[in-house]
Amino acid sequence: MASIAQKLREKAPLMTETYVAYAATQRLLKECARPGDYTIPQALEKNAEIPRDATGAHLGEGTGWWYETLHLAPTFINWAQITFIHMYLLQVRFRMFPKTHAPLWIQHLTNHAFYAAEDRLVVWHKLNSNSLRQKYLKDMFSQWRAVLLSYDEGLVKGDAVLAAAVWRNLFAGREDVDFQKLAQIVGYMRRESRRLEMATDDEVANGEWKFRGDPSEEESIGKTPSRLMAIEGAKA
Repeated sequence: MASIAQKLREKAPLMTETYVAYAATQRLLKECARPGDYTIPQALEKNAEIPRDATGAHLGEGTGWWYETLHLAPTFINWAQITFIHMYLLQVRFRMFPKTHAPLWIQHLTNHAFYAAEDRLVVWHKLNSNSLRQKYLKDMFSQWRAVLLSYDEGLVKGDAVLAAAVWRNLFAGREDVDFQKLAQIVGYMRRESRRLEMATDDEVANGEWKFRGDPSEEESIGKTPSRLMAIEGAKA
């Protein structure tokens, strides 16, 4: 039986691949969104008021490293940024697909992200106004473009630039960031990027890819002095 990758590269017409890519990227988007998932119980209660944070954003309930250890608030924007990190890693891998196929996979993954975002705005945030939802989605798209540009630059120029990009996007440039945890996120992105790079096209294109663990597994990175710090220490 021909492999998925072989079908994509040699046999499957582009029209057929559209259906393959649509279904696979739908599953992959769910995996990208999983780490930042949250709920808003009040949204399911009649006449209940949805809590808000200091900025006025709806505040939900979430678990896992990103919320419980990193202490991000379970909000729509943080869900989007956590999802973007994982989408970006997959998009980088999609770029390794044949040139005639890669754009299709990238577009389907992006489309699914915005379908999921709109569903979330309706179900958990009770935004029944289409014009208001479109405003949120337009802002989200601008943020996604900024993520692509800045993470691409970081991937090429090194960890310091990538860390600065994560700081701007995920943390909105806040000054109270835990820089050890920021380093862990960068280490996690590098690790998962390597895993994806080493994976076969089949392992990615079947839609069953799973991200492994979370940034806590990179804890040693934040405790390791940088080369510059080591040099300065030797001079002292």
